Amino acid sequence: MKKTSTRLADGRELIYYDVRDDAVREAADRRPLGPVSTTSQVRRDPLLGDSVAIASHRQGRTYHPPADECPLCPSAGDRLSEIPDSSYDVVVFENRFPSLAGDAGRCEVVCFTSDHDASFADLTPGQAALVLEAWTDRTAELAHLPSVKQVFCFENRGAEIGVTLGHPHGQIYAYPFVTPRTDLMLRSLAAFKESSGGGNLFDDVVARESAGERVVLEGEHWVAFVPYAAHWPYEVHLYPKRRVPDLLALDEAARTEFPRIYLELLRRFDRIFGEGEPPTPYIAAWHQAPFGSLDGHEGINRDDFALHLELFTIRRTSGKLKFLAGSESGMSVFINDVPPEAAAQRLREVASS
Repeated sequence: MKKTSTRLADGRELIYYDVRDDAVREAADRRPLGPVSTTSQVRRDPLLGDSVAIASHRQGRTYHPPADECPLCPSAGDRLSEIPDSSYDVVVFENRFPSLAGDAGRCEVVCFTSDHDASFADLTPGQAALVLEAWTDRTAELAHLPSVKQVFCFENRGAEIGVTLGHPHGQIYAYPFVTPRTDLMLRSLAAFKESSGGGNLFDDVVARESAGERVVLEGEHWVAFVPYAAHWPYEVHLYPKRRVPDLLALDEAARTEFPRIYLELLRRFDRIFGEGEPPTPYIAAWHQAPFGSLDGHEGINRDDFALHLELFTIRRTSGKLKFLAGSESGMSVFINDVPPEAAAQRLREVASS
């Protein structure tokens, strides 16, 4: 992998990740852009104890442009995009309309391929491996920023999810706080360690699920299963079999196997609802241990945390979406219409031949 860092016309960082070591990236951003102006701030909810990002400047972000005006495609002639070069393998750049900025964190865009009409599932194993390298590299770099406590790599796919750009891409959020979801995991982890006399909750969950009927896919170094209490109609958790706290700690064997396992999961997701159905909308989310001290979680450290990816769709059946209504949105109590065992069975049925 070759990494080339440059700057866009408004000063934002852009990084090319190339498979070829001899790739040359010298194209300049020719757009007449002024400096990025953001209004991002983080406010703390005194009742719930969580944080909310207020980012009014995002109202003006690019919204469903036609394909020939896609800002994530390579620049071509007089059609200038966020990527100055005429081609790329994987590229990462600072979001022009970030939810988090400055002392409030950082937001980046990850373009998986220059092919506008592709999806992550269409990537070759080599391309998927390069994306994994980019995620890992950005996690390492962002973790060194003084304000960053947690790095979150994720992909929103599909208009139903709320995606405003159709080009295959994901994002990376570098939060200045530990997210509420991670905080809940840490609390459960600490409680289990105390009650079990030193056991690890992640290890216990993976061991139990790996031996059960909800396993979807298993390799030598990874296992994917539908969790016992799945929140979403089709939800899969993917874990490396050797517990590690973050992407940086994956060994070479796990990195080598990951593309095959992950691409198969994504391709199965597109087959859940049968032939002729539109691509399945999904969210793919990496959970990594926070960086720095785990304040408020005595008795555990970041090595107790287990890196894992959660992949889920909001489509519950053909032509119908799972909406977060009163119980989910108002009280955070999920109601799942699809039994996890049935979801796992369906995901095994649609395996690649």
